[in-house]
Amino acid sequence: MSENPFFKPFATPHESFPFNEIKLEHYEPAFEQGIKEAKLAIEKIKGKKEDANFSNTIEALEDSSDLLDKVSTVFFNLMSAEAGDEHHALAQKLSPKLTEYENDVLLDPDLFSRVKAVWENRESFTLSLEQARILEKTYKGFVRNGALLNDEKKTALRKIDEEISTLWPKFSENVLKATNAYELLVENAVDLEGMPDAALEEAQSLAEEKSKKGWIFTLQAPSYIPFLTYCPNEKLRENLWRAFATRAVGGEFDNKAIVKKIVGLKHKRAQLLGFDHHANYVLTERMAQHEKKVFSFLEEILEKAFPAAEKEVEQVRALKEELSGVSKLNSWDFAYYSEKLKKKLLDFDEEELRPFFKLDSVVEGVFEHAKKLFQIEFKKVSNVQKYHPDVEVYEVYDTNDSSFVGLFYTDFYPRKTKKGGAWMTTYRSQHFSAGEDKRPHVSIVCNFSKPTKTKPSLISLNEVTTLFHEFGHSLHSLLSRCQYRSVSGTSVYWDFVELPSQIMENWVYEKEALDMFAKHYEKGDLIPEALVKKIKKTMHFMAGYSFTRQLQFGLLDMAWHTADPSEIVDVEDFEAQATEATRLFERIPGTCSSCAFSHIFAGGYAAGYYSYKWAEVLDADAFEYFLEKGLFSQEVSQSFKENILSKGGSEHPMELYKRFRGREPDANALLRRAGLSS
Repeated sequence: MSENPFFKPFATPHESFPFNEIKLEHYEPAFEQGIKEAKLAIEKIKGKKEDANFSNTIEALEDSSDLLDKVSTVFFNLMSAEAGDEHHALAQKLSPKLTEYENDVLLDPDLFSRVKAVWENRESFTLSLEQARILEKTYKGFVRNGALLNDEKKTALRKIDEEISTLWPKFSENVLKATNAYELLVENAVDLEGMPDAALEEAQSLAEEKSKKGWIFTLQAPSYIPFLTYCPNEKLRENLWRAFATRAVGGEFDNKAIVKKIVGLKHKRAQLLGFDHHANYVLTERMAQHEKKVFSFLEEILEKAFPAAEKEVEQVRALKEELSGVSKLNSWDFAYYSEKLKKKLLDFDEEELRPFFKLDSVVEGVFEHAKKLFQIEFKKVSNVQKYHPDVEVYEVYDTNDSSFVGLFYTDFYPRKTKKGGAWMTTYRSQHFSAGEDKRPHVSIVCNFSKPTKTKPSLISLNEVTTLFHEFGHSLHSLLSRCQYRSVSGTSVYWDFVELPSQIMENWVYEKEALDMFAKHYEKGDLIPEALVKKIKKTMHFMAGYSFTRQLQFGLLDMAWHTADPSEIVDVEDFEAQATEATRLFERIPGTCSSCAFSHIFAGGYAAGYYSYKWAEVLDADAFEYFLEKGLFSQEVSQSFKENILSKGGSEHPMELYKRFRGREPDANALLRRAGLSS
């Protein structure tokens, strides 16, 4: 085995991860050594002779697992972004070890007694707001993970956590493999008339790679979405749609049993800890606080959105009948005919925008936004190691004093070793150590349209919005100014974390903002005013449908995590019942989105998917403030930076929001923006 890079300080720029040196063989010994060192640190805390206080117990816990944090961070980040079969297999082995260690800490009665002593005597300590928050978070973390249980229940909790730790990586692996397993070969050019040139070129290139004649389409978003939107052959659209809708449903990569197991185990765990179900366990540490508030919130929006969605679907159905003579509208028809309706009503074809959205230019544009709003600049570097050739790395600096803000990684293109979707993650969270401000290392990972042989990467409006969204998450981490890593950056209540990301999407629809990057990739012309006006109109186009679809996922998530699992017989039937109130199309047997719902079964959104809509209320209200004062108002942007982005989870989110906005959010701002208010 080569020398393990985890066993020495990283002699790299900004102590960045030495990806070129890290091999699969290094992870397990590094995990084992990290756990060993962390346990020794815990024993040292427990062995203190002086009374427990914030410094010798709570702060000491914050710094007790540096090596373990490093190795687990890079291992699980790469499991999503760059992992083969061996990496996934190792996850099945290492996840239970990590879970066992975490339970050893959280269920240690002697350690908890010290934490409890600090908590009970908190009034006698002089603590900052952030320290008080850390203390509360630490104490609740122990209690919420079983510290007050008897030995028998602690043992039961350990078994549950160990089993869950093997299930979510398997769920994720099945979704990835099911996605990669399907390909649609099209051999007749007539079937693809009207498809975007870039999508065709990419599909043809993929076919050539596989020594086949024709075009190959996949379930990756840059292939799947254009196909469903523009392919004129209904049967082919149906084939691809069914393949996507049945990922990990039956067959070799079936997730149905795993879904039931995860839900059942989480329910048992919640009840062990004194909660009715997993949702209430989760929501006690959210702004929403209780399931009834979440259901009420979702149903209130649905009441406005669903009638609008029904009218929109009827418009699309009528257009299909007009154009094809067939009155029935299927799920695989909606994107195709709604795009034609958009063209008819708004004289707008989203493909008109691609020439103005060269990915490199959009990236520069989002950097320019950050500079104008928050006074930071991004400089591409080549001396920082990368985990894949597609990755680019930037150093981020404050334009006021040239101080280093953080490292920023971008990873934009699909590959078989990367899961679908888009996300932001950190390799190092901002925190102070020995008086030094350790600046964050942040990454955004996406699956955008790749460059072709003849064109650069020209992305869709939706992909531009996704980039701004994930960049907003990155700003939350990059601009963090907290003392402790456990509350820095995006370590906030889950239904608050989407505010910095979703507010950034708003700039994509403004001419002043678009002029900073939306230039024709060949001619250099700025995006025309007439086209921008059309983009603005699309904000209301199919808004009811879009809302209803998002609410469907939120309600499905809540259904899974409030139901009694013993009464769930069939995963598909349960999903059908849970989403009945949001159904706009005929249910197709054999389809089941739950089996690929990675957000809630292999991510952190269980009983939290509603947070996207919850945070949309916040971002719509916050952006109205920008519109009132000016799109790049320094007054508003500096307040947002100071009161939201820099504070992380160091204070309660509603207090931070009120300090920024001067009041609580106006719930109607979201409906106003979508054109759904009465």
